[in-house]
Amino acid sequence: MDNARKRELLKGLVAGLCAERGYESPETEDVGELWGVFRALVNTRPPIPASDEWLAMQDELLQGMIAEAGLSTVDDAVPSPYDPRLRLWRGDITTLAVDAIVNAANSQMLGCWVPGHHCIDNAIHTFAGVQLRIACARIMESQGHEEPTGAAKITPAYNLPCGNVIHTVGPIANGHPTDLHRMQLASCYRSCLDLAAENGLASIAFCCISTGIFGFPQEKAAEIAVDTARAWLDEHDSDMTIVFDVFGSADESIYRTLLGI
Repeated sequence: MDNARKRELLKGLVAGLCAERGYESPETEDVGELWGVFRALVNTRPPIPASDEWLAMQDELLQGMIAEAGLSTVDDAVPSPYDPRLRLWRGDITTLAVDAIVNAANSQMLGCWVPGHHCIDNAIHTFAGVQLRIACARIMESQGHEEPTGAAKITPAYNLPCGNVIHTVGPIANGHPTDLHRMQLASCYRSCLDLAAENGLASIAFCCISTGIFGFPQEKAAEIAVDTARAWLDEHDSDMTIVFDVFGSADESIYRTLLGI
C-alpha cells in the first residue's frame, strides 16, 4: 500500500472517529501522525457499531499494513527436537497466520483502553479492527460477569491473518507467583488448547501469558507453558502444532533452552 492511499484512508477513518465524538479532525497530512491519532481513537472507542463504509476503509488499511509487515506461518517456526509438535517463533503475533493466536486479556476482555499502549492486548485489538471489541462485548454481555482467571473465550480474528483469537486472563503475580498463580497459569494454557480442539483447529500460537504487567517471572512462566502444553498433547494424543511466540531476546533464550533448540 503506497503512502498516498494510506494517507487517504487514515484521513477518512480519523474524520469518522472524530465525528462520533464531536471532535475537530486534525489537519496533519503526516501518515505517522494520522496513524497515532487513529490508533488512540480506536483504542478508546466503545464497542458500538460502525458504518459499512467506515469498516471497509479500516479493513483495507489494516490488511494492507499487516501484509506490508510480512506474514509468517507455522512452517517459519522452529520445531523442538524433543517434540516437533512444539515450535518457537520470535516476532509480531499479529502477522502470524495460524489457526488461532492467544491474546493475554484482562478480566473485562474488551482490549486495552490505553491509547497506543505497547501490550499484546492493544496490538491484537488494533490490528483486528473495532469488530473484535464488539464481539468481545457481546460475549461479556451474555456471560454477565468478568472473565475468570485461567478461562478462555474464542472469537473471529477479523483483519488478522490468523483464523481465530483465543482470549485468556492470566494471573496477576506481581513478581511473586503463589501455588494458586501457577495453577491458574497452567489453566490458561489448558483452556486455550481445549477451545482449539473443540473448534477443530490444527495450530495455535501462544504469547507469553502474564509475563508483562501481570508480573509472572519469565522463566517460571515458560516452564509452566511448555510442561502444560506437552502434557495436554500427550493426554489428548493430539498432533496439534503449538507455537510459542516470543517478542524479546530474553524470552527467546528461555524457550530455546526449554525446547532444546
